[in-house]
Amino acid sequence: MTTCKAMPLTTYSCVIVDDNEIDRLTALAHARQYPILDVVGVFELATAALPFLENRAVDVLLLDIDMPDLNGLELRMNLMKVPVCVFITSYPDYAADSFAVDAFDYLVKPIRRERFAHTMSRVESFFELTRKAQLFDLSLGADTIYIKDGHEQIKLNLHDIVYLEGLKDYTRIVTSTQQYTVLSSIGNLLQTKPFGSFLRIHRSYAVQRHYIDRVSAQQVHVQQFTLPVGRSYKSALNGIE
Repeated sequence: MTTCKAMPLTTYSCVIVDDNEIDRLTALAHARQYPILDVVGVFELATAALPFLENRAVDVLLLDIDMPDLNGLELRMNLMKVPVCVFITSYPDYAADSFAVDAFDYLVKPIRRERFAHTMSRVESFFELTRKAQLFDLSLGADTIYIKDGHEQIKLNLHDIVYLEGLKDYTRIVTSTQQYTVLSSIGNLLQTKPFGSFLRIHRSYAVQRHYIDRVSAQQVHVQQFTLPVGRSYKSALNGIE
């Protein structure tokens, strides 16, 4: 009888830094719910975490921002080589500053289980994309792009694209039936002429206006998909019912 071996789980090393003991333990409890995270360090102060992180490569940072001596933003500035940095803070006002240091996500305390789950799903997707990202080339035609997958080229009509989802240096292109990954940030993609008609609704999402079915206070319903609306992008949806 042949025994099928389970594929080994890919894990990503993670460090947690928070000067509040309860918040630190809460972040650790959430992280331990996800086997993809291997928590290799938990620190009360950024000044204690920095020497450890300078001598060890890690994949994910879960950082508080408001800490004494060295805050989370300053710590991140010293560790830009870490692929994923998620800030967990009590202060929403730091959001703009956090993305200036390449934050992957920004969670406001108290951490909600479903919000943390959403972040972990994006983290897993991001690392998967970095392993399997397909190369991207624009076609000469204004209404068609070609996605290069190995030695094959997939022709895709721009009209068929429902929305774009950005994950740092990669963008997921979603149609009603398929998903493709390209090596290009969503910001760079939206600056190209073929994607000029897409509507940015969130730091990580852009949609084709004609596919929007319904708009609510915090969400856009696009065909079978429900996408978040970023606070700074709400004005772009004015006049859309």
